[in-house]
Amino acid sequence: MSHKLVLEAGRTERQYWRDLWRYRELFYFLAWRDFMVRYKQTLVGVAWSLIRPVLTMAVLALYMMLTKQPTGGVPVPLFVFAAMLPWQFFSTAMSESGTSLINNSNLISKVYFPRLVMPVSAVIVTLADFLISGVFMALLMVVFRFVPPVHIFFLPLFILMVFAAAVGTGLWMAALMVKYRDVRFILQFIVQFGLYASPVILPPGKVPQWSHGLPMQALYSLNPAVGIIDGFRWCLLGGDNVIYWPGFSVSVAVVVLVGFTGIWYFRKTERTFADNI
Repeated sequence: MSHKLVLEAGRTERQYWRDLWRYRELFYFLAWRDFMVRYKQTLVGVAWSLIRPVLTMAVLALYMMLTKQPTGGVPVPLFVFAAMLPWQFFSTAMSESGTSLINNSNLISKVYFPRLVMPVSAVIVTLADFLISGVFMALLMVVFRFVPPVHIFFLPLFILMVFAAAVGTGLWMAALMVKYRDVRFILQFIVQFGLYASPVILPPGKVPQWSHGLPMQALYSLNPAVGIIDGFRWCLLGGDNVIYWPGFSVSVAVVVLVGFTGIWYFRKTERTFADNI
């Protein structure tokens, strides 16, 4: 059987999103490859995905107990780890997707496929780590005999929200890093600073809604992790861990903005990746 090769100007641009579906198996291949490479020949295997958030939780929980920070009647480890779940997923996914193009430079320079596959598949790999941490969260609830509220059924919506935030920021970082290699240092700073700029150890209601005539809670919610973490605590812990809905709407708007602009900028610069990388 003979095959006909058709060269048509603009064909790739018009069929880009259809090509994403055609290359759907590449999502699986890259995600599985990255997952295996990450844990191949490691001492404790996939447990590495749990060790870092657990150790971070232990340090932050100790700090909260020593400083007697309020947690809304929730055990301190649960309060901290409920926030570590989305933050660890977001920060790791952003870092992995941000470096995905640089780490696969040989593949990009030789083979055509929608480059969007790489950063998104990196986020999918991190989702597996998130699920492992979620199992540990469930075990913590059993240990402390804590029954989650009925809000837990809304948890998939907040998981989708943190996934979208990770993809949007990851696309920005991946596209910028191809042209400006020092973006990797900015990325490390964002991850380190973001842990303290997000309400991981911040008690509910600590940030006032208004101060000196400024909507402090709304401004604080410009960090999309604020609304996401508050949503996770509301779903998993309940009680005094409530959502400040005006601030949450700001976080949602930021996630949507970052997502759409990330796709726009990635697509705008994608044709230059092979030359700059």
